[in-house]
Amino acid sequence: MATVISTLFISADGVAEIDPDWHFPYFDENMGRAVTEDYETADVLLIGRETYDSFAGAWPDREAAGGEDAPFAKQLGDMRKVVVSRQALEFSWRNSELIQGDLVDAVAALKADPGVRGILIPGSISVVQQLLAAGLVDELRLLVHPVAARKGRKLFDEGDAAYHLRLVASEAFPTGVLRVIYAPAPAPGKAGYDDVKDQVPAGN
Repeated sequence: MATVISTLFISADGVAEIDPDWHFPYFDENMGRAVTEDYETADVLLIGRETYDSFAGAWPDREAAGGEDAPFAKQLGDMRKVVVSRQALEFSWRNSELIQGDLVDAVAALKADPGVRGILIPGSISVVQQLLAAGLVDELRLLVHPVAARKGRKLFDEGDAAYHLRLVASEAFPTGVLRVIYAPAPAPGKAGYDDVKDQVPAGN
């Protein structure tokens, strides 16, 4: 069974729609290492239309330019890219294909495909939200920036049920960025004030 991992740059107040003004000042070798590790988990990229347009508009040219980022650009180009879009697309980037049918059904089939090792979702907030609701995300890998963005689309939308998470790993970078890796977890047992009042600090 393939693992589905969401990787996102996110602000301290939960905004996952990145703004270059608050993102790039915090990008350093530690964040680069974290991104590399995330991409090494997968052989399939699952991306929404907006993310695809952004990636396809930049990375092929960077690969062709042969600069410092060309090896990573080639890695992205060589990966299988499954794109979520309600519209038919003409792909200009190699190894790209349109997801077929319902998103949840298609991702469940990808997870069950023995030829797929891992599925990485970079960005693509709406895709992540739908798959979280369907219980198909195995890990959330968040690079939390020490900034309150105060505007932009947030990862966690309004809903009736809470998402409970288990901390798998965490790391603090010198820039103040926190790398946190969460996995879904069952809800803890119910508790109220009477259950925790013995932990309340005693007064002097």
